[in-house]
Amino acid sequence: MGASKLDRVYRNLVLSKFFIRGWGNPENIKRLFEFRKIVSDREKCQSLVDSQHKVFIDKEEDHKHYKILNGHFQSPFADHLPGLVPVESETAYFQVLLPKQWNWGNGLKPMVVQLAGTGDHFFWRRRMLMGKPLMKEWNIGSIILENPFYGLRKPKDQKLSCLHNVSDIFVMGGCLILESLVLFHWCERNGLGPLGVTGVSMGGHMASLAASSWPKPVVLVPCLSWSTASSVFTRGVMSGAIDWSLLESQYYSNQIYNEILDMVLQSPANSDCAFDAGKQFAQNYSRHMGANLEVPSSAHSIPPSNDQRLTKAVEETFNFKLSGLSGIVLPESWKRLGSVSVSTPLRKMLQPFLTEQVKGMEKAKARQQAMEFMRGIMDEFTHIANYSRPVDSSCIVIVTANDDAYVPREGCTDLRQLWPQSEIRYVSTGHVAAYVLHHEIFRRAVKDAFDRIIANHYT
Repeated sequence: MGASKLDRVYRNLVLSKFFIRGWGNPENIKRLFEFRKIVSDREKCQSLVDSQHKVFIDKEEDHKHYKILNGHFQSPFADHLPGLVPVESETAYFQVLLPKQWNWGNGLKPMVVQLAGTGDHFFWRRRMLMGKPLMKEWNIGSIILENPFYGLRKPKDQKLSCLHNVSDIFVMGGCLILESLVLFHWCERNGLGPLGVTGVSMGGHMASLAASSWPKPVVLVPCLSWSTASSVFTRGVMSGAIDWSLLESQYYSNQIYNEILDMVLQSPANSDCAFDAGKQFAQNYSRHMGANLEVPSSAHSIPPSNDQRLTKAVEETFNFKLSGLSGIVLPESWKRLGSVSVSTPLRKMLQPFLTEQVKGMEKAKARQQAMEFMRGIMDEFTHIANYSRPVDSSCIVIVTANDDAYVPREGCTDLRQLWPQSEIRYVSTGHVAAYVLHHEIFRRAVKDAFDRIIANHYT
C-alpha cells in the first residue's frame, strides 16, 4: 500500500488551512469529553433524542418519478450543550429524495441518510452523485443532511470549509450523531425503511458514529474512511493544512490541556483494541515532559556513543541548556567537543550557531508533542472502538482506497476487528481518484448492504 501522488498534489493545490484559531476553548473540550461518554453508549444515547422530535417540511418539489422534500429541525446537540454550536449551525437542514414507486416488495421503502465529506456544502453534489443514481438504479431513497459548519449552517465568519478550532470537529460529530437519530425516527413515523447511513471520507466516519447509536439493525456504508480520525490529522496529507505552530504555543500556554490529557488517559477503553496505542503514545510523552536528562558530572573524555554525557559537555562548554530535550539525536560533529579545550573566542564564535541548532531541536520536540496531543484527543473523540458496535455488523460494507494518502490505515485498528461480520471492498487508487471515479462502487455497496439487512431482518 503506497501513498497516492495525486492526493499529495491535490492537497498542495488547495490553499485552505484548518484550525486557524487553535484547539478551541479548553473548558468546552472538557464538556465535550464528558458528553462523548454518554453519546457513545447506545443505551444512554437514546434518551438524548425524542422519537417525536419535531421535523418541519418547508418545500415539496414534484418530479415525474420522484419527489424532493426540503426540511429543517432544531439540532438536539444544541439543546444538550448550549453555547458550543454556532448559532448558524443550530438548525439542521436536509433534503429528501423519495421515489414515487417502490419495487422492493412487502411494503419496504429503503432510505439512506447521506453525510457530507470535507468541503461538501449544500445538497447538490450528493444529490447528483449518489441520491438520484440510487433512485434510478436501485430504487433507494435518500436523505441528504447538511453538516454543521457547512452550507446553510456555515458560521458567517468562517471561510469555505476551514473549521476554526480542533474542537469544532467534535461538535460536528456530536451534532450529526443526534441529528441522524432524528431523521431515523422521522422515517419510521412516515413508514420508511429499512434504514441506512453512508458518507464519503469524513462523511463515512461520521456515518460510522451515527450507526453505532441506533438501537436497531441499520445499513452502514462508510467510504474512504477508517477506524479513527487521528491518522488523518497527524500522518495524512491533511496534516499539512494545520497551523502547528499555533497549536504548539496554545498547548504550552495553558495547563488545562494537561488536565484534558489526563482525562483522556483515564478514560475507560476496550482493552482488546489497538487504539490504546494512541493513548499510550500520548502517555509516553506526558511522562517525559519536563524531565531533565540524567548526565554524569564529568564533561571530558566522552565516549562518542554516550549522548547523555555529550549533552552535559556541550551545556558546560557553551553555557546553555539542552535539558528537557529527551530523545534528541545530536549531530556527529558535536561529538568531538567534549574531549577538547575550547577557547573563549571560539566559544563566542560557535555559540550562536549551536544555539540555533538547539532551538531547532526544541521546535521539533514541541511539534512532536502537539501532534501527540492531537492524536490522543482525536482517538478519544473519534475512535470507533469508543462507540457501541452496530446491532448487526453483517449489514456493514466498507469501501476503502488502497493508496489513500488522506486516511492512512497503517498503525490503526482494522475495522474488521471492531465489526467482525462486516465486508471490506478495495479500490486500487488514492483518495481523490476514488472519489472522482468510483461512486458507482459506493452505490453498489449501499444496494448490497440493503439486500443483506432485508434478508436478515425483513423476510
